[in-house]
Amino acid sequence: MAPAAPRAPRAPRAPRPLGAARLLLLLLLLLLLGPAGRRAAGAPVVAELRCQCLQTLQGIHLRNIQNVQVTPSGPHCARTEVVATLKDGREVCLNPEAPLVKRMIQKMLNDKS
Repeated sequence: MAPAAPRAPRAPRAPRPLGAARLLLLLLLLLLLGPAGRRAAGAPVVAELRCQCLQTLQGIHLRNIQNVQVTPSGPHCARTEVVATLKDGREVCLNPEAPLVKRMIQKMLNDKS
């Protein structure tokens, strides 16, 4: 076996300014992501184009409900969705086919007219 040829000495590398590059990258990311979280005053809120209710309850006592929103089926979701806002601020989905929920919606419609 022949002896290995001696390697030529490498020229020393100039130190990289990693701190400045990282800072520049961080500022660039903040600049790009910053406006995404803000919304102009008065701008409409766009609803997501998917179903909101993955699980539903068969019913809930009327005294716990502050507001009910019925969203008919459409391009966003194939099902009618009933979302009840409770007095403690939580939102729950109700089964629109449940007899108790049907009676509750009918009672609310009768009270409005």
